[in-house]
Amino acid sequence: MKGNRSMQDMTEGRPISLILKFFFPLLFGMLFQQFYNLVDTAIVGKFLGPDDLAAVGATGSVNFLILGFCMGVCNGFSIPVAQKFGAKDESGLRRFVANSVWLSVIFAAVMTVIVCILCRQILIWMDTPANILEGSYRYIFVIFLGIPVTYLYNLLSGIMRALGDSKTPLIFLILSSVLNILFDLGAILILHMGVAGAAWATVTAQGISGVLCLIYMKKKYTILKISKDEWKLNGSCIARLCGMGIPMGLQYSITAIGSVVLQTAVNRLGSTAVAAVASGGKLAMFFCCPFDALGGTMATYAGQNVGAKKLDRVKEGLKAASLIGIIYSVIAFVILFFGGKYIALLFMDADQTEIIGRVAMFLIGNSMFYIPLTFVNVVRFTIQGMGFSTFAILAGVCEMAARSLVGFCLVPVFGFLPACFASPLAWIFADAFLIPAFFHCMKKLKVLFGEAA
Repeated sequence: MKGNRSMQDMTEGRPISLILKFFFPLLFGMLFQQFYNLVDTAIVGKFLGPDDLAAVGATGSVNFLILGFCMGVCNGFSIPVAQKFGAKDESGLRRFVANSVWLSVIFAAVMTVIVCILCRQILIWMDTPANILEGSYRYIFVIFLGIPVTYLYNLLSGIMRALGDSKTPLIFLILSSVLNILFDLGAILILHMGVAGAAWATVTAQGISGVLCLIYMKKKYTILKISKDEWKLNGSCIARLCGMGIPMGLQYSITAIGSVVLQTAVNRLGSTAVAAVASGGKLAMFFCCPFDALGGTMATYAGQNVGAKKLDRVKEGLKAASLIGIIYSVIAFVILFFGGKYIALLFMDADQTEIIGRVAMFLIGNSMFYIPLTFVNVVRFTIQGMGFSTFAILAGVCEMAARSLVGFCLVPVFGFLPACFASPLAWIFADAFLIPAFFHCMKKLKVLFGEAA
């Protein structure tokens, strides 16, 4: 197929080698993306104080609710592209890319208007503490203004990954991460923009990543030279993209609803608990990047191999990715068990002992269950790559139910401790659904491809 050398066909060769080759650039990209968030949080915590730190932290779940939908939709749009790439259908691939662009423009415009209008009210519904409400609003409003750049970067990087290129988005993220640090420091220390400055820094940095992706793809990806005819809206492409993208977006959002319920319960415990969950959550997301990278890898791997009708390779890839995740899970638990308190010092001074202790408790509680998290990501994204994105919604419902149970029933009674185990319970609930679902999907594809079920 035409294209550049960074594109990778994952339908031939040793699965574990292909997965690792794709995984590491994707992992480093995600780490840098999380680095954005870590820098925001660290600078806010060190230079603006605990209230502003809590203000940023209180927006975490609603941030995930909205931006998670954006990222899920873009990931879903990339699945048909990966399948067409695996099937060696270049014209079909370009039609899906063109129609995904049209849909992303529409989705971005509508979502930006709606969530910006409702932004303050959402924070009030979540019982955001009065002393941090205004700061939370100033931060998240700017983040929501940046929804179009979230779509821009995630759509383009998703298309790149669908074509087997996980290296190029990494390069742009490294550059923009450096810019993000500079923008953060300039906005907060020089321009005195407060928490809004941290948000503008993040949005600007991601926008630069997206624009650079666009320029690179126009110049280097000959396979994406889209003709005037291919740019036309196509009903079947639109239906397929919506059928893949919307369920994946809803999966993120439905999962996030549980996080919103949990965040609301934590908000009622006061700003100390909010700051602890905010800091712990940021660090946990950093340590969870390998699981997300394995998931993203398997979405592309499974998509290409299903497109090529090579189901045995899908199973082999699932086993290889699971092994990688289990090994990492053990390493991460050891690090956080012994070093959680020291890592928490990234966000606050050593004299803030109560918050530090709670952050460490949060991190240890999560890391004890990283092996179930491995299967959540590997199995879920494999299923999505196979083309069964609707199952993602059901997995999200399982996670929502678990987090809501903790938020409604346990946190009000037992306080902070149950909040540390909300995500682990959600992962176990999701696994109970996803593992049987994988075998069901394999059976359906075998029948579709005319193999023995």
